[in-house]
Amino acid sequence: MKIIRPKKSLGQHFLKDSGVARRVAETLSAYRGLPVLEVGGGTGALTRFLVDGAYDLSVVEIDMESVDYLHSHFPALEGRIIAGDFLRLDLKALYPSGCCIIGNYPYHISSRIFFRVLDFREHVVCCAGMVQKEVAERLAASPSEKKTYGITSALIQPWYDVEYLFTVDEEAFEPPPKVKSAVIRMTRNGRQTLGCDESLYRLVVKTSFNQRRKMLRNSMKPVLGADFPGYGMPVFDKRPEQLSVEQFVELTLVVQDFLGKDGRQDKNVQS
Repeated sequence: MKIIRPKKSLGQHFLKDSGVARRVAETLSAYRGLPVLEVGGGTGALTRFLVDGAYDLSVVEIDMESVDYLHSHFPALEGRIIAGDFLRLDLKALYPSGCCIIGNYPYHISSRIFFRVLDFREHVVCCAGMVQKEVAERLAASPSEKKTYGITSALIQPWYDVEYLFTVDEEAFEPPPKVKSAVIRMTRNGRQTLGCDESLYRLVVKTSFNQRRKMLRNSMKPVLGADFPGYGMPVFDKRPEQLSVEQFVELTLVVQDFLGKDGRQDKNVQS
């Protein structure tokens, strides 16, 4: 039998602890009525429990060796193994009525995976799985958690309720990563709109955290300019990690109102 060796170029760390794999699969136990897409099936450690759990499962895998392995070991997935890149999939076309995403996510692209999920938030009801512990902490962080609350937190949390479920030791993988891992679950909440311009919200969040140690009256100058008359407002005495999602929305409305009237915006600031 051919041995599939983890590829460093793909950031592969194959999960070998079956107890952990079972617990990850169980994070979607409330969603058996929805299609499930596993990102990166690898050698099927998680796939096995999803198949055994009678989920409506498909798998997307970019590594052709792993694709061949999955075909040979999981005949029940005939026609449901997608050889390709998750980041290029059109989830709206694949799952017009909604789906769940799960996986032992490659650490080097995990943030890109979650932002891709965010792009299809009206079609991804739940997203769960394994990430680097530091990323999990950022996803689930609350305001005032200075070391972890940041851009990822403030962009994901308006749309998803994030749960940090449990920590996983390095020894659960082959090869062991140099960091601990954690399992999270993101559940789509009921929010349909931010109540402000969404692209401007992203700009405000990113600009604020680009200089996270500074008060907002200083960090927001690339957007508002040095002469903005509203810097006396209490919100500008805060640092970005002190603002909740709703406060970021309020700040965005202030910026939106000013830019709408003044017509100015530094074109060098990218959203």
